[in-house]
Amino acid sequence: MTKLTLLLASACLIAAPLSQAAAQIPGSRTLTAQDLFSLEQATDPQVRPGGKQVVYVRASNDINADRARRSIWIVDAATGAQQPLVAGTGNAMSPRWSPDGKRLAYVSTAEGSAQLFVRWMDSGATARVATLPEAPDSIAWSPDGRSIAFLMFTGADGLSLTSGPAPKKPDGATWAEPLKIIEGLRYKTDSEGFLKPGAGQIYAVSAEGGAPRQLTSGASDNQGPLSWSRDGQKILFSSAREAGWEHDPALVDLYELTVANGAVKRLTDRVGPDLAPSVSPDGKLIAYLGFDDKKYAYHDTHLYVANADGSNPRRLAPELDRSVDDFRWSDDSRSLTFQYVDYGVTRLGRAEVSGKASPLAAFQLGGGGLDRPYSGGAFDMKSGVVAYTRSGVDRPADLYIKSGAAASVQATRLNEDLLGARTLGRVEALAVKSSIDGREVPAWLVYPPNYDPARKYPLILEIHGGPNTSYGPYFATDMQLYAAAGYIVLYTNPRGSTSYGEEFANLIDKKYPGPDYDDLISAVDAAIAAGHVDERNLFVTGGSGGGVLTAWIIGKTDRFRAAATQKPVINWTTEALTSDIPTVTAGYWFAKMPWEDQKSYWERSPLSLVGNVKTPTLVVVGENDYRTPVSEAAQYYQALQLRKVPSAFVIVPGASHGGIAARPSQSAAKAGAIIAWFEKYRVK
Repeated sequence: MTKLTLLLASACLIAAPLSQAAAQIPGSRTLTAQDLFSLEQATDPQVRPGGKQVVYVRASNDINADRARRSIWIVDAATGAQQPLVAGTGNAMSPRWSPDGKRLAYVSTAEGSAQLFVRWMDSGATARVATLPEAPDSIAWSPDGRSIAFLMFTGADGLSLTSGPAPKKPDGATWAEPLKIIEGLRYKTDSEGFLKPGAGQIYAVSAEGGAPRQLTSGASDNQGPLSWSRDGQKILFSSAREAGWEHDPALVDLYELTVANGAVKRLTDRVGPDLAPSVSPDGKLIAYLGFDDKKYAYHDTHLYVANADGSNPRRLAPELDRSVDDFRWSDDSRSLTFQYVDYGVTRLGRAEVSGKASPLAAFQLGGGGLDRPYSGGAFDMKSGVVAYTRSGVDRPADLYIKSGAAASVQATRLNEDLLGARTLGRVEALAVKSSIDGREVPAWLVYPPNYDPARKYPLILEIHGGPNTSYGPYFATDMQLYAAAGYIVLYTNPRGSTSYGEEFANLIDKKYPGPDYDDLISAVDAAIAAGHVDERNLFVTGGSGGGVLTAWIIGKTDRFRAAATQKPVINWTTEALTSDIPTVTAGYWFAKMPWEDQKSYWERSPLSLVGNVKTPTLVVVGENDYRTPVSEAAQYYQALQLRKVPSAFVIVPGASHGGIAARPSQSAAKAGAIIAWFEKYRVK
């Protein structure tokens, strides 16, 4: 048998198609695969108490290691002057200011494994405050600055299956690894792979260094962020501790931990998760995120406040039909500034504790992954200063700072030298109405650099994942590389996308894939009607949920010359029984378990339509994908081969579902493989 699996070990595969496409545009300097190694972005801004300075994490790419390298930089809020604060060997991340602003805690891998460090700002001295066996997370200073709380995975004894004494291993012998024994429903995640027995526990350590003290125990994972009570005697956190938590992702509530004796008290109790507690500056209230679980495929996450003991919970901004992603208390405890996505764009709003809410028009955020234009961003706020990340259609995320009533100032221009010398594809909105019901379907077109309106171009329909997520008008390397290769790129937010209200997101509840197909085809028709698309050369691709829809589309129409389905679900039964989110698939996307309603699972599986497929198809998946496992992609590829449909199978070595584009060489190679596949079937 001919081996058709392409192992993408380097970016060399895409050099030819990309350079040839650029060469077709005289005088152009478009984005190339090599440029991906030079891109940078700002993340995780943190305002220093007093508001005079801001630190942020600067993510750059190390071309030798083929990985992102993170360092911490400090910026003067008034002048914008910046300098590296923690840089050099390893990664530095998660900076958090002490309450008085005189010290900065952070995580660094400079000494090998991830460890907790503190920097004294006056002297510049740094010290590792503990020797930790696992990476710390959710760093939180106590109000008096004497202690630092954090989360850390803590191992536990797993199930033992032995019968009689084990054979004795001779000195120097090389034996096979011991058996891996799994118990429980949650035994793997896409980001971590197969899990060791244990759970995330809360610890506290002296800010001056010492032995960390474990404050929680048990089998349930505890979740951050952590928030101290104003008197420093308690820590608030979220956790799934109720019986049956492994089988119900909504069984997450807020808890209060007494630091002195480890006593844990439950603060919230409802059908639905409560997350991310934060104590108000005056100590009287707690704010948190959550929703009432109605078993819809999608729920907006809302902002709540309650008394410090969890009593009298109430929702803020009840008129906001959008999901709240993050929030910060005002210094006077009278309001909260919160982050949400509206029509694909990340914004900030303000909610008074009394309930009144309003958008903050001065803020438009962005940031996150580089390969596709997902909505995202991050912010922090203290002492009248707001620091946030913002990206646009032509730049990844930079740091912006707004002090008081003054206008926002762009504090970094991380990619100006690179992208300022590149001709990028122009991005513009496209008006689309669905053929189903006339609803507006948000969509954007990315034109080839040096676009000539007198010509017609091939079109790539690129479909987002989720399916309950959203694209926006943001920079994305995949889109720009496709455009640089001479394609118009169409991307959309069909029904099921977030940021347009809960009702719009749930138009595909228990029927995905389904009517979102019609929205996507309507968008293609609208792009063609604009007059610049070569109808003979239509192509389609997408990842995860977009991979599902790509396979679904080519099972329903032969309009596309070629397709590339990336990390798809092909068979909902096998996905539900092999992925790392079985309770989501079977509990929220379907009404029943696979063995209770096999008809529904099959009817919504792209595999059910494979008998119709004639479109040449590239199947792409990460080797360590635990969300849409390799077995999903393999089923589809082998079915296509059995039907003698032109097809190839691309496996990205070592890549998870969420990390398929994390390494620059693989991000470039994946995009290049898709372009090469489309070029193979493009009508010249």
